[in-house]
Amino acid sequence: MMNVEWRRAAGPGSERPPLVVLFHGRGANEQSLLPLAESFPERFAVALPRGPLALDSGGYTWFENRGLGRPLGQSLRGSVDGMHAWLDELDPAQFDLTRVIAGGFSAGMLFGGAMLLDRPERFTAGILLSGTLPWEITEIVPTAQRLAGKPLFHAHGDIDEVIPLDLVARSEKYLLAESGAVVEHHRYPIAHEISSDEQRDLLAWLETLPR
Repeated sequence: MMNVEWRRAAGPGSERPPLVVLFHGRGANEQSLLPLAESFPERFAVALPRGPLALDSGGYTWFENRGLGRPLGQSLRGSVDGMHAWLDELDPAQFDLTRVIAGGFSAGMLFGGAMLLDRPERFTAGILLSGTLPWEITEIVPTAQRLAGKPLFHAHGDIDEVIPLDLVARSEKYLLAESGAVVEHHRYPIAHEISSDEQRDLLAWLETLPR
């Protein structure tokens, strides 16, 4: 059974709201992004799942890796399949499952990006913060126009030294020039974090999504 923290929707339409699924970073847990989720427009329900793999150092992650930003393909594939199975079990009477947004921070961006790339038809938009897409594996591959027409919010810090810069640059190039997505792209003078300016821009972007 998956552990999930929820920020419930409120206001008009809250009986069947659009759903944002946010994935935490490596070594974090399902409460790590709750302050961000609680700032989202109240018309969205937000699910914050816990990664399936416990780390010896504490916290959880979505996949085994061979270095930061470099997942093991079979491990990522298994977690992606598990998350799709969880989404399949959601009650369409409680959520508008034609309007699901996937995204995350750091390793959660990689996992959210993998979910989007694996089944883009399932999601209406994506939130990709301070991470990379999955590269150099055969299980999930970013291909040209794979995210055609998909609204994406993508942001990264100019002094973020956590994720390898070659992977950040490769992901940015793909998203902006090859994915076909409609990307709102931001760079901020920050490290591996979410700044108040970034949060403000993300909230404004969420308000542009169809109601």
